[in-house]
Parts: sequence; structure tokens; C-alpha cells
Amino acid sequence: MTPAIKTAVVGSTGYAGFELTRLLTRHPRLGKPLLLRREKEDGPANLAELYPHISGNGSYPLEPFSWRKLEGVDLLFMSTPHEVSRAWIPEAVRRGLRVIDLSGAWRLRQPEHRQIYGFSDAEPQVAATLTETAVYGLPELHREQLSDAQLVANPGCYATSIILALAPLLRAGLVDREHGIICDSKSGVSGAGRQPTEKTHFVEVADNLSAYSVFAHRHTGEILEQLELDARELIFTPHLLPIPRGILSTIYVRLRRRIEAAEVESCFRSFYAGAPWVRVYPAGKLPQIQFCAHTNFCDLGFCLSPEGERLVIVSCLDNLVKGAAGQAVQNMNLMYGWDESEGLN
Repeated sequence: MTPAIKTAVVGSTGYAGFELTRLLTRHPRLGKPLLLRREKEDGPANLAELYPHISGNGSYPLEPFSWRKLEGVDLLFMSTPHEVSRAWIPEAVRRGLRVIDLSGAWRLRQPEHRQIYGFSDAEPQVAATLTETAVYGLPELHREQLSDAQLVANPGCYATSIILALAPLLRAGLVDREHGIICDSKSGVSGAGRQPTEKTHFVEVADNLSAYSVFAHRHTGEILEQLELDARELIFTPHLLPIPRGILSTIYVRLRRRIEAAEVESCFRSFYAGAPWVRVYPAGKLPQIQFCAHTNFCDLGFCLSPEGERLVIVSCLDNLVKGAAGQAVQNMNLMYGWDESEGLN
């Protein structure tokens, strides 16, 4: 089959970037993507030298980035640090490229939420326009907007797990927001990226569990904006699990009225009817990370208190797939009118 579009990836050497490259390479409508490295990035000339498990499937050359090399490319994936995506994407859009950005550079519309990144835009008006027109790439909420999008801001992994868990209940008006919502989330270490830090190397992480970025995590603004919550209505605490990949979010809410488990389950199932990558568990059965690891599924389960006024939701996903690369491929499929599941099964 002749490739329908030509793709390029900047940042394929990171965990999410490699996962994305692997998915794009096996996608039935695509050839191998063009792999570009930032000019200051050191390392091998072939991606298979960093990730030997793809060796034997041909060559994966890593070429120095230049705009000239992007001539003929239809879709550019940016798996780069936030500040790099913020600086480079305006030029990509000017050149007519469609872009899916896996960083947090274009996810947030409200300045008070975006402050956490400390962006200093060379062209503030251009950046403001892109901020307004970028589509937040959570297909289950914004599927219709993706077909015409030029810039898609791929959501954060924690944010995906929490937004998908809460959106049906909030839109149905079932949550007592005045009592507050508590989101207790735990992620594997790959969520911190490939570059090791003092807090993510083996000795610190193994046989340990730690909270971090309390009241200061970058994904908080996404959750608030997408769910239309006030900051005082949400407590989100991320934790680092001593496992390579996966997220489990446990979410606690009070309900506005007494309710039966069947109504809660119906709320989830009707909201996600036709959403192939959200699996809703029966009442009382809870998902686990091992059930969704290496897949593009977000698994949702819940337990309702005996009096029917308190609810615990558990949301699980793979932070590198549904939380990053798989969601990017899902967005691409919808941008080009393909089946949402192509290349992801």
C-alpha cells in the first residue's frame, strides 16, 4: 500500500518518542517516519542502537533537524521538551505542516495555568493565536474538532486518566463539587522521561513510593480547564511507583443525591458508547495497571458506598501509550478520517 501521508518525528530517542515511532512504523497506512534529532542532541546515528529490540527491522536513521528536510512531510510529531515545542511549532504551522505535539506547550488556554511553564514567546501574538486554535487531543471529548485541526496538543498522561474518569459524572451533574474532588494518582518511572535525575534513578525509586509536585503539578491546569473546575474544587497528588510504566488514579467524590450503582455504570457506558479505547468495568470490579499495560486502553471502574452518596473511581492506563504515543496515533487517525483503532490493536 502506498503511504497515505508522510510523517516525521522530532524526539524519537525518548521513551514516548520511541513508543510513537514503533507505532507509526507498524501502522498499515504509513511508511517509516522521518526521524529527526535536535542539532544539539548527541548520540548514535541510528535509533536501533539505543533500542536494539527494533534491530532487524531495517534502518532507523536519526538525521539532524532542518526545515528543508521537512519538505514533503504532511504530519509532524513533536516529542520534545515543552520549550522546544513552544519555539518551533509556530514556524511549522507557517510552513503548512499539521502538527501533533506531545509536550505541554499548547495544552493550556488560561494564562494562570500556563505560568508554570514560564514560556517567553518570540512572537506573542502568533503564540496567542495558536493557543486559541490548538485542539486538546483527547478524542473522547473532542473527536469532532480533530478532523480540521492543524495543531493538536496531546494531553498529559495523568490528566488523561483523571479527565476520562470524571467527565461523564460532571457532565451529568452527579458530583457534589462543593465537597471537593480528590485525585490520588500513581505513575511508573517512565513518566519522568529518559534522562535520569536524582529522584528517578534506581536506588531512589526501587522499594519506595513517594508523592511529588503537590499543588504544583503541570497537569493540574489541564484537568481544571477540561472539566471546567475551580482550583478550590480539586486536590490532585501524583506519586512515583517503582515500576517502569502505567498509571493508576484513585478518585474520590461525593454525589449530589443518593444513587444506585446501575445508574453510575449507565452514566459511564452511555458517555463512552462508540469510544473504542475506554473500557468500563462492571460495578464493584476495579481495573489494574497490568490489564492495560502496553495497550491504548483507559480502564475505568468504580465502587459505590452502601448509602449511595460516596463514590470511588479507579482509572488505569499506560502512560506511554494512551497517556502519550498511542493517543497521538489515535488523534492522527481521526485527523485523516481513518478508523480510530488503526495501528493500535
